[in-house]
Parts: sequence; structure tokens; C-alpha cells
Amino acid sequence: MSDTIETIKQQISENPILLYMKGTPQLPQCGFSAQAVQALMACGERFAFVNILDNPDIRAELPKYASWPTFPQLWINGELVGGCDIIVEMYQNGELEPMIKDAAAKAPEASSDS
Repeated sequence: MSDTIETIKQQISENPILLYMKGTPQLPQCGFSAQAVQALMACGERFAFVNILDNPDIRAELPKYASWPTFPQLWINGELVGGCDIIVEMYQNGELEPMIKDAAAKAPEASSDS
């Protein structure tokens, strides 16, 4: 298995809330990533991100690994939640925030934050 796939698996396993996106949360490089970040930030928990523009190997391999062709991709507790439309829809109907809060509560660093 490629090093890139190993890296992806490690990132997903080490970060309970992980967003693969174009750009950074402070400076998204596409509208879809910006919408996903807004929904996540509105949930009020910290999340990890990977800027796929800085990581062309991950950008190439992740869609195959995830069987999901587009970015952004939100992973919670090792499971692919989906892309921008799904993230925004889940936020609007109230499903996203409890998932995010639950994942953050399980995160090792969450206990020392508050």
C-alpha cells in the first residue's frame, strides 16, 4: 500500500474531526470549502484540516480511498460524512452539531480545553 494511503489513514484515525479542503479554514480556496468551514465553525468545536492544494499526493489518492470524488471531505470518528452539500444540509437540519460535539468530547485534548 502506498505511503500516501498510510498517511491518509493515520490522519483520519488521529483526528476525530477532520476536513480535507482546498485552502485553510482562515483562507478557503474554494466556495465549497468555505461553506463547509462555516458550518463546522458554527458548531463551536476545533477541527483538524488538510489543505489538499499543499498535498497533491493526498489530493490524488483520497478520492480513490474514500470512493468520494470531490472536496471538501468531512471525516468524523473515522467515517466519511460527505462533502459540502451534505455538511451544509446536516448543519441546517441540526444533525451536524451533535455529531461534532460528540466527536470532540471523545477527543483526548478536549478534556484539557475547557
